[in-house]
Amino acid sequence: MIRLNVQRFGTIRTLALSGLLAIGAAASTTTPPLAQNSGSWANTGKMNVARENHTATLLQNGQDLVAGGFNNTLTIASAELHDPKVGKWTLSGSMNTTRQGHTATLLQSGEVLVVGGGNPTTNMLASAELYNPSTGNWTFTSSISAARAGYTATLLPNGQVLVAGGFDSNSVDLSSAELYNPATGTWTATGSMNVTRESHTATLLANGRVLVAGGGNMTGTAVASAELYDPTTGTWTMTGSANGVPAFGGFAGLLSPGEVLVTNGHGGYAQLYNPSTSTWTNDNSGHTGGNQGQAVTLLGTGMLLTCGGTQGVYPRKITAISSCDLFDPSTSNLVSTGSMHTARDTFTLTVLPNGQVLAAGGETQDNKGNFFYTNSAELYTP
Repeated sequence: MIRLNVQRFGTIRTLALSGLLAIGAAASTTTPPLAQNSGSWANTGKMNVARENHTATLLQNGQDLVAGGFNNTLTIASAELHDPKVGKWTLSGSMNTTRQGHTATLLQSGEVLVVGGGNPTTNMLASAELYNPSTGNWTFTSSISAARAGYTATLLPNGQVLVAGGFDSNSVDLSSAELYNPATGTWTATGSMNVTRESHTATLLANGRVLVAGGGNMTGTAVASAELYDPTTGTWTMTGSANGVPAFGGFAGLLSPGEVLVTNGHGGYAQLYNPSTSTWTNDNSGHTGGNQGQAVTLLGTGMLLTCGGTQGVYPRKITAISSCDLFDPSTSNLVSTGSMHTARDTFTLTVLPNGQVLAAGGETQDNKGNFFYTNSAELYTP
């Protein structure tokens, strides 16, 4: 939620937020009428700690690991597990460093790699940690060379993790990229992107390459370009972007035909990328309504679930919303689905093995419109 980003990160940075805020002010908050689809939410156990801007990782045992985030004036180190079999959360070991705005990547070993992010005490972080599900403990691993946030982390087929872009402690946008090797616990530099970008998307393609798209930079300018990383050569090449691509905090998901759906964080299911032709095509759903702080995930059915967020632009009235919709990329149809019990933003959505979706944490509002952090969680059944 852009309204509170400066407060969240304190001395870390204004987080390129002057630019983000300008784009948010231009974003439409008008959503066309939608048809109604089935799908319902049910409350599940509450987290032990209210938090937002955290990570959520589905472990190999089917449990959901939530780590870090922000609560009131505090950046959080704690982590907890949701067990869908009993619908309860249990605290696990805490990270060694408080952090928010980090990434969490499930490794082939079943461990979780957490990288970077920041906190008001140490600014941007270069440190990285590993979570061991067997012990519930976190241990430091090698640090990345450039402390960063607003970047992407992608698990490659060879088990390594590609970290690309973002911004550093000096509020400088980055084009650099690094590779983490779990076998050695070390990072090595790889080819840099052709464009500096932050708040972009990254998608692993079926051919093993990584598509990076959109994003922005410190001037508040949207980056309407995309490029491909080839792990065999460690190099990046620009790929078709004649139509432009969505920017700033969007979502990207690989669809069953092999196409990549890329959305804009401020509205619009805007572009489909075809790896075989390196071309982009416009989505024709006509949806232009995006909400700041919304959460998006791709269901096993190929449908895209978008929920929550806020409408309005600070300092004017901002309202958290509970509504959700489903987008079918194969038909470009957009339908509303069941609303969450709690209006929330900057929360996480995790698709569970049984097809349900777990929404956890974020911010919500009281009946006077005051925002507060929530530990509530609920399950969506398609």
